[in-house]
Amino acid sequence: MRVRYSVRIGLIVVPFLALLGQHEFRDFGYLGEAPTPAPPDANEQTEWTFGRLRYPGGGRFGGFRRGGGAWTTDFPRADRQFVRGIRRLTRIHARSAEQIIDLEDGDEVYYWPWLYAVEVGQWSLSDEQCKKLRDYLLRGGFFMVDDFHGGYEWESFMASMSRVFPDRPVVEIEDRDPIFHILYDLDDKVQVPGLAALRRGLTYERFDSQTPHWRGIYDDKGRIMVAIIFNQDYGDAWQWADDPGYPEKMTGQAYRVGINYIMYSMTH
Repeated sequence: MRVRYSVRIGLIVVPFLALLGQHEFRDFGYLGEAPTPAPPDANEQTEWTFGRLRYPGGGRFGGFRRGGGAWTTDFPRADRQFVRGIRRLTRIHARSAEQIIDLEDGDEVYYWPWLYAVEVGQWSLSDEQCKKLRDYLLRGGFFMVDDFHGGYEWESFMASMSRVFPDRPVVEIEDRDPIFHILYDLDDKVQVPGLAALRRGLTYERFDSQTPHWRGIYDDKGRIMVAIIFNQDYGDAWQWADDPGYPEKMTGQAYRVGINYIMYSMTH
């Protein structure tokens, strides 16, 4: 792994309402696995914000309309731990708190050019949500999905994603793709598991999830719009970055891949 120092962040033109000003922080911390008070500077206007998608389907509560769901996995600790690393390792002006984004909430998604979703093997998007997500991505948005495993969850993920992009294939991102080299050169990647799997001495969560994948969906110009972390759990690596029981090699990779994805999204 090598670090590149020639990346310039700042002179970016994107067709987003974000250029007109960000909306205020929404505090959903009470829904997370470890309720966390909002940072005092949560409403700071910044260059970049961690956007977490709030979607229907899955989880103990059966969907967000009842107050929770799979979208809250590792929330909000993973988001804020990752942001601390971004602030420490880069010059990106990142907001200390995440933004929860709902595709049903008017034009809200267009204010946030970088979007993350977890446990997407449990999501279930409506036709209107699929249509809006497609429009968001074709306008220049970037979507990172993480923490789903095995054939069943892949099929569940694709049940919605294939309606977002019925005309675009999901492909393996090649090692030489710029997304793996924009800041860190990520030639030797390992599988990043969740903490529960590690405690069982495993690097995978299901019998059919032993092979890690970094997949993507490209636009007509060759830009990655959807970056898919499959059979892995980067959210756990971020969340437990300060836990001595979680291997540094895996945490370090999760931070480096995530930071590369952010810089790629800001420059492509």
